[in-house]
Amino acid sequence: MTILITGAGGFIGFHLSKRLLEDGFEVVGMDNLNDYYEVGLKESRLDLLQEYQGFTFVQASLEEREAVEKLFSEYTFSRVIHLAAQAGVRYSIENPHVYINSNVVGFLNVLEGCRHHQIKHLIFASSSSVYGANRTKPFSVHHNVDHPVSLYAATKKANELMAHTYSSLYGLPVTGLRFFTVYGPWGRPDMAYFSFTRAILEEKPIKVFNYGKMKRDFTYIDDIVEGIVRLIDLVPGPDPQWDGERPDPGRSYAPYRIYNIGNNQPVELMYFIRLLEQALGKEAKKELLPMQPGDVLETFADIDDLEREVGFRPGTSIEEGIGKFVNWYKKYYGKTV
Repeated sequence: MTILITGAGGFIGFHLSKRLLEDGFEVVGMDNLNDYYEVGLKESRLDLLQEYQGFTFVQASLEEREAVEKLFSEYTFSRVIHLAAQAGVRYSIENPHVYINSNVVGFLNVLEGCRHHQIKHLIFASSSSVYGANRTKPFSVHHNVDHPVSLYAATKKANELMAHTYSSLYGLPVTGLRFFTVYGPWGRPDMAYFSFTRAILEEKPIKVFNYGKMKRDFTYIDDIVEGIVRLIDLVPGPDPQWDGERPDPGRSYAPYRIYNIGNNQPVELMYFIRLLEQALGKEAKKELLPMQPGDVLETFADIDDLEREVGFRPGTSIEEGIGKFVNWYKKYYGKTV
């Protein structure tokens, strides 16, 4: 079985590619290696993947229609796992056009490739950010998500709508995954845990928004990967119980499903910072700031559907996960404390 993974040089894409290669799959990894964050980190991830005989790397951008068409024409994919996207809530306020090109136009090109080449299952990355202004917790896939608070969230909501349309029109089996604050070794430098670690080691202040009064459902990377792997062969079918008079957002008459993958245990930001301080053996210099546009107070994943369908609940504690990340960070960057 050959699987296409877009964003293979990225954080989740790298870990998933590595896991699938170890499990004996052939993986074609696509990435444009943009400079949103340090390209060297992406290249280091790809260097590790290139050690596997079953890995093929293609450098291209999703918004380049001809490049995506060529990719689907040259290879026969059993599954497509679409993880590539322009990430970052705050960056979407500064550079909105990049998000439309990558996340909307790029995803359309992936959908067209899947449609024309009869892909048996498309799995794509959505985000917990789609819950936006929702205050009902835990966040459930059966809740309405029509009130995004950032353009990044809006593009992810758009992806879900686009995927459902293709599933409905062309019978394309699609599974969308709403990831909740993914962290761990080889992570993204723009994420708080990564930038906080760097700043603490360099004895620079960290920016703590909303004066630290926020919670996040931090989810360790291995748990994210395990959830994806278990869903690869769970090809969705139409739900015969779906009722257009009482439409359930998490299900459909089409072969389309949405799942949350989160730790189901929100962590207070200040406690999270204390764990980093303990792991690093250094106290953070905190710059307490007001809430930033596009941010939400809390994320909290309802993962009942995931557990019911594939028998899996993420189980890595924040204490264990932070320890593993800090150990990797010090090794990779040669830092001592």
